[in-house]
Amino acid sequence: MHNFTPISALLGGALIGLASVWLLAANGRISGVSTILHGIFSPPEAEWRAWFVSGLLLAGLAWQAAFVPLGAPLPLREGFPAGWAAFAGFAVGFGTRLGGGCTSGHGVCGLGRLSARSLVAVLVFMATGMLAAYVTRHLLGVAS
Repeated sequence: MHNFTPISALLGGALIGLASVWLLAANGRISGVSTILHGIFSPPEAEWRAWFVSGLLLAGLAWQAAFVPLGAPLPLREGFPAGWAAFAGFAVGFGTRLGGGCTSGHGVCGLGRLSARSLVAVLVFMATGMLAAYVTRHLLGVAS
């Protein structure tokens, strides 16, 4: 399903940027989602983190309710084994802990703060993503 529109991308990016600035200004916290999710299990700051993650989930559900017709199939990838999905999720979680943050923490917040560590992390994320896309599409012949 290819439904990219520049307007929705710009609006979404602006909202992510505003939310990141707001969280930093209001709480002095960086909006790296993996760190926030990990912190849900670490009181005493678990409450605001739970609200943050709940807001992410509810916003996705609200978008779907507003713009996806009732009964329309969800845009899921078919033919992808659950075991591989679980492995990929574990690898992402391990990588975010090893790398000291995730794409949102480094890409949105770290680059905005001119962090050299975040610049290196984002360059590695992007290079790895491009390599994975090339291997998947051109060497393995798997279409998205």
